[in-house]
Amino acid sequence: MRSVVFDIGETLTSDTRYWADWARWLGVPAHTMSALVGVVLAQGRDNADAIRLVRPGVDVAAEWRARCAAGLGDRLDETDLYPDVRPALSRLREAGLWVGVAGNQNAAVSGLLSELNLPMDAIATSAEWGVAKPSPGFFERVIAWAPGKPQEIPHVGDHPANDVVPARAAGLRTAHLPRGPIGLATTTAGADRTVGSLSELAELLSDQ
Repeated sequence: MRSVVFDIGETLTSDTRYWADWARWLGVPAHTMSALVGVVLAQGRDNADAIRLVRPGVDVAAEWRARCAAGLGDRLDETDLYPDVRPALSRLREAGLWVGVAGNQNAAVSGLLSELNLPMDAIATSAEWGVAKPSPGFFERVIAWAPGKPQEIPHVGDHPANDVVPARAAGLRTAHLPRGPIGLATTTAGADRTVGSLSELAELLSDQ
């Protein structure tokens, strides 16, 4: 392996704060918001439909712009990272692997993650690339961006439909991380590896 590329939400960062902030904005308890996210995910729907259940007919993009205008856009700090992130990324870089981070996020998330000084070589978001997972175009960008041939680049993520399946179709190696509501609730077939933590992944790849 020459490179490793990580998804962001529920792979490196918990979405707890993200949905708690939406709950405050919409005026509902955080537990209600989380439960509605679970409902729409279980139905195979877009997680933004949880917002539409609270406020039927809402323009989610316009509502997000209103949040940002009010200074209530994306926020990230050390508490949003899963505990295994920093040590795992450090170990991978020490082993000589190039570490990239790429996910379906707003462009602001690149800056927020960069401010955390994670041991990574590069970061990109779907907003910056102009293409989002599971589009094949996203994974074409990953292949052009990360050093190595596709079979030398594991893509790591929690979401089978957004991460494992399209990454594998693009020729990348794949690692499924079953955490977060989607990762834990959705079984996946076809991943090269299923790992219980990023620490386990780092150990496996560092030994290759």
